[in-house]
Amino acid sequence: MHLADHRPAGRRLAAALDGLAVTFRGMTARPDEYNCDCHWGSAEELALLKTPDVELDPDLLRRTWRATDWTDHAAVLRRILPQFAGVLVAGLADPLFGLEEAGYSLARGRWQRWPDDHAGPVREFLSAWWVQSLTDPDATVPAHQVFALCAEASGTVGPWLAEWERQTGRLSDRRLAEAAAEWEYELLGDSLPWYVGWYENDEERLRADLVAWLLGHGAARLRESGAPADLLHRIRLLSLTDEKRWSDPHWPGHRY
Repeated sequence: MHLADHRPAGRRLAAALDGLAVTFRGMTARPDEYNCDCHWGSAEELALLKTPDVELDPDLLRRTWRATDWTDHAAVLRRILPQFAGVLVAGLADPLFGLEEAGYSLARGRWQRWPDDHAGPVREFLSAWWVQSLTDPDATVPAHQVFALCAEASGTVGPWLAEWERQTGRLSDRRLAEAAAEWEYELLGDSLPWYVGWYENDEERLRADLVAWLLGHGAARLRESGAPADLLHRIRLLSLTDEKRWSDPHWPGHRY
């Protein structure tokens, strides 16, 4: 893939993808790994996961990262991660529902528990991609989708929101307005704007932390950057509960 290498964020992301390729070169699934040939794929396809550094066709890659029943998901994830990351950045992952599904796959691999020389490159990839989605006008994947993936992969919104605070440019402000517009419907219904698929992730904590940030830093930044008044009101409504929210004159009329 060809990133905007003249931009710092693009160069960082390209380096992070190279780092994954170097780190996980030669990795394979376990020799005894198995999956159902009726539902997942053929024995020949399974053998490819036990063969290092062979590129998988897009459909096989998709079936592999979406499968939930590997004996050793971490080993399978390490086998496909360099190619998987490139597909994600290119916007070609084609999840069934939302890109958070890919974050769910990362979480199942428990990558944060890997040794530092393995976990570090994954963390750098996610961080580099997140910054690129906020600062590169040519970023392929919308920032709010990258955010959901990162939150699901890590089980927290904290570091990703902290990075958003550090990225203070006009484009990052626009990405905030776009994300808030995408999120407000679910948040006003007291739901998280993406599906939490990993049982260890605390959906209510993720939602509460995101709402608190939007009401604080997010709201102030939206005002300062000239966000539409109706969006500002919808974010303000997150501070109200029950009838106070629904009876507010600026309630958008959402039905749940």
